[in-house]
This record gives sequence, structure tokens and C-alpha cells, in this order.
Amino acid sequence: MPQDVRFDLPFDTPVSEHLEYARARHLRWVWEMRLVRSREGFEEYRSWDLPQAAARTYPYASADDMVVLMNWFSLAFLFDDQFDAGRPDRADPIADVARELIVTPLRPAGSPPRVACPITLAWTEVWKHLSHGMSLTWQTRFAASWGRFLVAHCEEVDLAARGLEGTLGLDEYTAFRRRTVGIHHSIDAGERSRGFEVPAQAMGHPVMERMRDLAADTIGFMNDIHSFEREKRRGDGHNLIAVLRRERGCSWQEATDEAYRMTTGRLDAYLELQARVPRMCDELRLDEAERDRVRMGVEAIQHWIGGNYEWALTTGRYAAAKEGPVATAELAGRGSVDDLLTV
Repeated sequence: MPQDVRFDLPFDTPVSEHLEYARARHLRWVWEMRLVRSREGFEEYRSWDLPQAAARTYPYASADDMVVLMNWFSLAFLFDDQFDAGRPDRADPIADVARELIVTPLRPAGSPPRVACPITLAWTEVWKHLSHGMSLTWQTRFAASWGRFLVAHCEEVDLAARGLEGTLGLDEYTAFRRRTVGIHHSIDAGERSRGFEVPAQAMGHPVMERMRDLAADTIGFMNDIHSFEREKRRGDGHNLIAVLRRERGCSWQEATDEAYRMTTGRLDAYLELQARVPRMCDELRLDEAERDRVRMGVEAIQHWIGGNYEWALTTGRYAAAKEGPVATAELAGRGSVDDLLTV
């Protein structure tokens, strides 16, 4: 099954020593913030094991920062699941909430949201902590990446609401997936997790820009493979395997094999660019302290590729079979048992 598909990654995926400490506090916060509203929703959320994902992608965060990062993961994933294919009228409320999520980093930290629901209230609290200690340059970069991701999510919801979700060609889908996967701001958060910032001249260099894009492609394609059973069950055509099968008229297995080849091709291209980072630092005449910050920036990308991969192999979110209220919701086209768009 696709969730069992494995890739050969040439770097380690450390796990935070604070996983269990942060997990307990995070799960209590999720319930208190009403990001899950039913016992069934809570049990389904626990099966996803997002704390493991955060502990693998941000392995060097402090104990308290790990809680903040887990809290951020929860609202991002749960918001992603709020669209109901059987209720296209939900596209407008999703757009309203997305706009609120986009503008929150542009306001003074802690400002109350104009659109109040569990997702926006949680994000207001999380952003206050996530932005703490980071420069305006970093906050602006994060906000731009976060905004592009949320706009792309709304575009995806609009396509589904209009019955056009399965109409993107391969080239269109590949470019679209780079935005919907939400990796650029997730890598940015890697800087916050260790209290550093990649030098601006390195962040703007074509090598670093291309590395981040290739990492987004690699992670997005891996995610499409590992989440395929869940998305097929929901009738979700926003998946590389489904796009390949439709465009090439091939079998599901042939489409899966091609998706695997495309993913390893992106990973190989990323690794080729990663090898050019020392030359980039020489070109930019970076000092030792700046080179160290670039090194940690590259590690942030590696942690996301490797950590997300290791989590995806075991998370209940992508399980091939579900039962009970969760199965009923997914078969009806929903990603979430609970409605989080209203107070």
C-alpha cells in the first residue's frame, strides 16, 4: 500500500528529547482550545500523532517551544480538513477564516481576530509565541510563505466546490502542489525552533531558493504517495498519483511507480544543489558565524524531508482503513469529524 512506500534518504532524522513532555501539554491544549469537539474527533486526532511529526521536524527546539510548534501543527492540519465535498457552500467560510489566518502575522502580536472560531483564536495565541524573538525580516518572510500556502488552499477548495478538482494537468498540478504543501514557511519555522536566522544574502541566493522549492516538491510528492489511500477514499483528486493516472490513462500501480520516480528525481536534484552550498558561501564571502547559520538552515530543510517522511510511514492520518464516525466522514468527502469554522 502507498503508506508503506519507502525512500532512501541520505541524512539522519533525530527526534526531540522533549516529545513526551510536549505531547501531554499539547493534547490538553487542543481539547481546551476546542480544536477537537467530540471524543471521536479527539481519538482520530491522537491517531495522527502530530507531536511525533513536530519532534522529528524540529528536533532541537526547547521543551516549551516544542509545545508551541505542536500547537501550530494542529491548527494547520485541522484547518486543511474543514472542506466538505458534500457542502460546497463551505468554501466561503473557509476563505473568510483563511484571510484571518493570513493577516494575523501582519498585526501586532496578540491582536484579537476579527473572525472568531477555534482555528483563528488558536492561531492568534500561537503566533504570539512563534514570532517572539524573531526579526521583522523573518516575520515578513514567514508571513509571505504562510499567506501563499493559505491562498493556495482556498484555490484548492474553490476547485473542489466547483467540481473542477480533478482537472489540473501534470505541469499545473506540480506548480500548484508546491504551494499547497506549505513547506517554505515550515522550513522558516526551523529557524525559530533553534533561535537563529539564515543570512538574508544566502536566503535570496538562487541555490537556496531552488533547494527550498525542490524540498517542497519532494515532500509534497512523498505526502501524495503516503496519503493516497485516504484521499482516494474521500474522492480527493488533488494527488499526484490520481493526476498521473488520469493524464496518462495508466493503472493505479503504474501511476504510483511514476510518482515514486518523480519524487526520487526531485530528491536527487535537491542533493546536487545541497553539495553546492559551500561554494555559495564562498561566493557570498560569508564569515564563520554566517556559514554556521547557513548550515543550520540546510539542516532545517533536511529535518523536514526526513522527519516528515518517518512520521508519514506510521501516522494514523494516512491509514488505509478507517471505521466508525471517521470512516463515515471520509466517505462523505470530509476530512474532519468536527466543525471548527464556527464558535
